[in-house]
Amino acid sequence: MGLQQTLKALADPIRREILNLLKKGRLSAGEICDQFPVTGASVSRHLSVLKDADLIRDSREGKFIYYELNTSVLEETMLWLADLKGVSDHDSEA
Repeated sequence: MGLQQTLKALADPIRREILNLLKKGRLSAGEICDQFPVTGASVSRHLSVLKDADLIRDSREGKFIYYELNTSVLEETMLWLADLKGVSDHDSEA
């Protein structure tokens, strides 16, 4: 996925909070919904945006869908931001 789509997904505070929740491990859609004062449809849309940006993965187990972080896209974004800032490996070793 493209960086523009990733940054757009990260722009929303609810989506960033969903990512924070998933840092601790995978969660079902219902467990994620329970954490927000918005409708289930709204959380579902946020999950869809995060999934389209490849920031999260989902897997179905029976009637439940579980979500987890896709850290490779987050790492690519952090590397791009560090490069933009001008941070290199040499700076961290000094």
